[in-house]
Amino acid sequence: MKKVLVALLVAFIIIQFFPIDKTNPAPTPGMDFIKIKNIPQETATIITTSCYDCHSNETKYPWYSNISPASWYMKNHIDEARKHLNFSTFAMYEPKKQAHKLDECIEMVEKKEMPLESYFVGHQGAKLTDEQRKALIDYFKKEKAETERKMAL
Repeated sequence: MKKVLVALLVAFIIIQFFPIDKTNPAPTPGMDFIKIKNIPQETATIITTSCYDCHSNETKYPWYSNISPASWYMKNHIDEARKHLNFSTFAMYEPKKQAHKLDECIEMVEKKEMPLESYFVGHQGAKLTDEQRKALIDYFKKEKAETERKMAL
């Protein structure tokens, strides 16, 4: 048993020499969702607090992102989240894709699938109240309708 514990400790120490890359992609002026949309400040704050760490190029890595293997899980999650929806490059999406992404935002927030429960471990401020959920859903619905209206012109 002692040998197993020592082996695990040695393995844990060794994996610390394989850190994640915490470099955020360069900012893309004029492409960021909050900068290109007319968002009420309160709603922008909710999006920034509850979504941007994973779904933008503005990730703020917490202290535990320095500890492997948790850091590997976190990095993979952020990379996948950015692939699915990146608010920092939202303007690069075609209008049809923007409307689809907004529809997905509505669905995820309505079903309480976003933000993820696991995110709350280190980010209690990201937990949404019912009022915040409603504000986000209402805003995303309004923005989706506006995007679809522009597409119809």
